[in-house]
Amino acid sequence: MDVIRRRQDLRAVAERGRAEGLTVGFVPTMGFFHEGHLSLMRRARSECDLAVVSVFVNPLQFGPTEDLASYPRDLDRDVAMAEAEGIDLVFAPDAEEVYPRGRPEVTVDPGQLGERLEGASRPGHFHGVLTVVANLLNLVGPSMAYFGEKDFQQLVLVRRMALDLSFPVEVVECPTVREPDGLALSSRNVFLSSEERTAALCLSEGLRAAAKRVREGDSWPGPVAAEIADRVHAEPLAELDYVALVDEETFQEVERIERPARALVAARVGRPRLIDNIRLEPS
Repeated sequence: MDVIRRRQDLRAVAERGRAEGLTVGFVPTMGFFHEGHLSLMRRARSECDLAVVSVFVNPLQFGPTEDLASYPRDLDRDVAMAEAEGIDLVFAPDAEEVYPRGRPEVTVDPGQLGERLEGASRPGHFHGVLTVVANLLNLVGPSMAYFGEKDFQQLVLVRRMALDLSFPVEVVECPTVREPDGLALSSRNVFLSSEERTAALCLSEGLRAAAKRVREGDSWPGPVAAEIADRVHAEPLAELDYVALVDEETFQEVERIERPARALVAARVGRPRLIDNIRLEPS
């Protein structure tokens, strides 16, 4: 497996692979791999001839009070894990390589959706996410790009960007990977104490309870959202940020749950801020 750090080398490898008739699978990450990242790699490895992973902690998507400096990093560990999954290439640039002129003056506008929910809680976050994803997709070129459902709003925005801006990329949605007790895997989980780790289960428990209500026939968003909020409020170590029930296609908040929708929740548990979501499927 090769590890490269220069933009032109990534572009050259991908172009050479396509010239040889290979399909390219791309998994963009911020590193510190867990089983969620590995599941994306396995999907890319199984569906494509050339599997590429990027490891880059993108400064543009962190706000002034957020955890850029303390975000967990271990490139040697990540490289070893990617190699064990059969990845062909790891692209691990520094910030100067990705943004050679410093902070870019031209960024990708995520539109109205980018200002809601995560965008409202983290102003400018999705400008930074879409800008770096656009940058990386342009370097990789025509490919299949793999994103997890856990960051569902991000997934929707990346898919919309690829469609609206005619990227030659197929965005592939992959399911959230969870611990056996239901906690969604996240690189930020490493910051949870043992007590906070137990408390964090209120997010997934609330989501599962909400999905059960919908399966059993409750189509009113108010009580379903309250099921989630009440679980989080009942946990002393958790501080709720938001709960939202949105249509999966339009991402607008639903008035009745009459077709598949998505419940999203964000909360701070101790120091880490965690997000999670679940599909709501009416009976």
